[in-house]
Amino acid sequence: MKKKHNRETEDANIDMTPMLDIVFIMLIFFIVTTSFVKEKGLIVNRPDDAQKSNKPSKNVSIKIDANGFVYMNGRQIDIERVEANIQSFLAENITENAVIQADKETKHGVVVRVLDQAARAGLPRLSVMVDKE
Repeated sequence: MKKKHNRETEDANIDMTPMLDIVFIMLIFFIVTTSFVKEKGLIVNRPDDAQKSNKPSKNVSIKIDANGFVYMNGRQIDIERVEANIQSFLAENITENAVIQADKETKHGVVVRVLDQAARAGLPRLSVMVDKE
């Protein structure tokens, strides 16, 4: 007896292996041929979170008039006590900056003494302003 094949009893199967092989080969091809280019741009140095504080930062403001009198944050101080006054200011405020405003008639020796004392007090950034008149 001859067996008759019926279409309903046969299941149509498609072999997926060759298609998966091609997909993986294409994936490997694209990964290997992709060039990774480092984008050029500006490098930004951001401060660490440990340096942040709740207190706002203030600058130390030192003014020297034509007669050599020194004023720190609006009050007159002795030229020999600049370092001590800056240290007491730094105990209460967080800053690295000092702005020294000298009159154009001020002697350079006085300005240099104030700069030296500010540097010894622990201020790494010092700026000197002079009127151009």
